[in-house]
Amino acid sequence: MALITLSSPHTHGPNSTSNVMLTVILATLPGLAVATGLFGFGTLVNVLLASATALISEALVLKIRKRPLAFFLKDNTALLTGVLLGLALPPFAPWWITVLATSFAIVFAKQLYGGLGNNPFNPAMVGYALVLVSFPVQMTTNWALSSQMTGSGFADIGSTLSAIFGTEAVDGVSVVDGFTGATPLDAYKHLIAKETSDVVLQQSTFNGWLNGGWEWVNLAYLLGGVFLIWRKIISWHIPVAMLAALATCSLLLGWDEDMYTPMSLHLLSGATMLGAFFIATDPVSASTTSRGKLIYGAGIGILLYIIRTWGAYPDAVAFAVILMNFAAPFIDAYTQPRTYGHKKAKRGLAAKKN
Repeated sequence: MALITLSSPHTHGPNSTSNVMLTVILATLPGLAVATGLFGFGTLVNVLLASATALISEALVLKIRKRPLAFFLKDNTALLTGVLLGLALPPFAPWWITVLATSFAIVFAKQLYGGLGNNPFNPAMVGYALVLVSFPVQMTTNWALSSQMTGSGFADIGSTLSAIFGTEAVDGVSVVDGFTGATPLDAYKHLIAKETSDVVLQQSTFNGWLNGGWEWVNLAYLLGGVFLIWRKIISWHIPVAMLAALATCSLLLGWDEDMYTPMSLHLLSGATMLGAFFIATDPVSASTTSRGKLIYGAGIGILLYIIRTWGAYPDAVAFAVILMNFAAPFIDAYTQPRTYGHKKAKRGLAAKKN
């Protein structure tokens, strides 16, 4: 009598890759909404452009590899990469910056390694790092100022589209020049070298504290991140460890606000919360063990503070994440938990022998 044998698991949960990626995308919407409401339409345009580029790039590579398009495109991983890049790039970045960063992320950082589950580095951050190193002027001078900072609202959709896709100018001066400026992290880092913190914080970028709108965007991403933890899409280990390490470094090493960026700016400015909850937690390139996630997240926080404080870049989420992607396999190898039936965990080279 023939017996039917089936391998485990025999039950299936609702959390497919497609649903997980879609949930992460939905969790970014509060941050996108606040960014659009305070800084204008640039981020929204970038998200739409990057998403379209990601899907087209993925489809072209899948076609070349003779893989089924619908099966891989509907997992929403390429779409999530596009969304994260669109959120991270400067709102007034030229269209070709967005297209180049996104296509490079999909083609070289993801598909070149074999597609989903095989990429050792976070694709979105690889694409971001490429354009940041290659085009530093475009990546550091096209950040939008919030309506609170300009005092006159933000650029309308027509001017935004012209700035991104064309060269709208009057007498050689871009119409959106009055709506762009340095980020709070960049401004504080350069101004504090010549002024005291009291003087710097009175600039329009800060107006006594943060105020420039960045704190609300970061709090919106924090809200989305808490939602992901509540839905058990991500665990708390990486974001909490990253934020705790960043805050600790700021308290221990940067306590003098007349010399270093204050902790409030580190936590509520730049891409801190976006990086902590949506980028560092990438399930493929991040550490996977519970203890390893704490080490991995703390490493990102420490590197983030070091690069921001003594490096050439005011925000360094991309570089911190990529560097810790290198270390993730090593961390996992030495933080393996004890398996059932064994007295102690087998880690490092000992685990490889079996």
